[in-house]
Amino acid sequence: MSKLGNQIRNLRKKMGISQEKLANLAEIDRSYVGSIERGERNVSFLTLVKLAKCLECNVSEFAKDIPNE
Repeated sequence: MSKLGNQIRNLRKKMGISQEKLANLAEIDRSYVGSIERGERNVSFLTLVKLAKCLECNVSEFAKDIPNE
């Protein structure tokens, strides 16, 4: 989960938006975004889809470089 969270954080920072802005765009709580980025949450697919849309990428981008172990 921490690798997934790091991917989301990196994409968010690459776009230059804050956790609060991402949360508002995805219609989720800002603290939830933080816990996702820290790998503390098991994120639903629907939430990943919302985040991907806001970050202008595909959900598969989040799993990039995460091993299949």
